[in-house]
Amino acid sequence: MSTRKERAARREGEFPPAPEPLSVPVFDSHTHLDITVAEAGVPGDGAAGDPVEALIAAAAKVGVDRLVQVGVDVDSSQWGAELADRHPAVLAAVALHPNEAPRVDDLDEALRRIEALAGRPRVRGIGETGLDTFRTGEDGRAAQEASFRAHIAIAKRYAKALIIHDRDAHDDVLRVLDSEGAPDTVILHCFSGDADFAAECVRRGYLLSFAGTVTFASAGQLRAAAAVTPPELMLVETDAPFLTPTPYRGRPNASYLIPVTVRALAATVGTDLDDLCAAISANGERVLGPWA
Repeated sequence: MSTRKERAARREGEFPPAPEPLSVPVFDSHTHLDITVAEAGVPGDGAAGDPVEALIAAAAKVGVDRLVQVGVDVDSSQWGAELADRHPAVLAAVALHPNEAPRVDDLDEALRRIEALAGRPRVRGIGETGLDTFRTGEDGRAAQEASFRAHIAIAKRYAKALIIHDRDAHDDVLRVLDSEGAPDTVILHCFSGDADFAAECVRRGYLLSFAGTVTFASAGQLRAAAAVTPPELMLVETDAPFLTPTPYRGRPNASYLIPVTVRALAATVGTDLDDLCAAISANGERVLGPWA
C-alpha cells in the first residue's frame, strides 16, 4: 500500500485548472499552505517564484482574497503565525492536531508552546484541535482528549475561535465542549455530520465549515446538513491540499479551488452565489476579525 507521501509525489504538478472567478470575494477558512507546497507544489507557472506567494496569488485571481493558515503541530503553528505577521491576506490558527497529540514526546511542553503563540494579534484561531477516532486508537485517546480540553481552555483565555477537527467523534466532541464550556466561537472544520448533527451545532451557535467533500456524489448527508445551516453560520474551506472537490477528486487542492465548492454550496442551499459569498465573508470578519 502506498504512503501519503508517495501518493503526493505522483500527483505533483497535476493541479486542476482555475475555475471561473467569483464576482464577490470570499475567503478560505482552512488551508495548509505549508503542506500544499511540500506535498503538491504549486499550480501553473507559479513554481518559478515563492511557492507560498504563488498559492496566495492564484487564489486572489479567482476572488479568494483571504485565507486562514492552520497549524497541525508546534512547527507548523509557528510557521503560520510568522506568515500571518508578514502577509495581509493571511490569518493564522495554531494547535496540535488531535492525531498529533498522542505522538508528541512532551504534551505539556507542546501545549505551552502553542499557548505562547495564541496571544499574537494575527493568530485568530486555536485549531485544528478536536477528536479523531478514525486514525487514533484506544491507546491514544486519553492524550487526544486531554489536548482537546487544553486547547478549549486556551481559546477561552485568549478569546480566539476554536477550530475543531471531528472525525467519527460527533457525540464525544459535544460531550467535551459541554463539560468544559465552549468558547464564544466554535468552528466545525470540514463538517462531516448529517442534518441532525448540523441542527444540533446550529442550535448551539457553532459555525459549520464545508469543504470539497460536499461535492462528492456519495455526500448526500453533507448536502442535507448544508441545507439546514443558516448563512450566518456557514463557512467554506479547502483543507488544502486535501479534499479536492468534484470533478477533480484525487488531484491536489488549493485555495484557488474555493469557487468550485462555494458554487456547489449555493446550489445546495438554493441561494444566490453572490449573496452566499458576502455572507461567508461577513461571518469571517465577525468571528475572526479583520484581515487588514
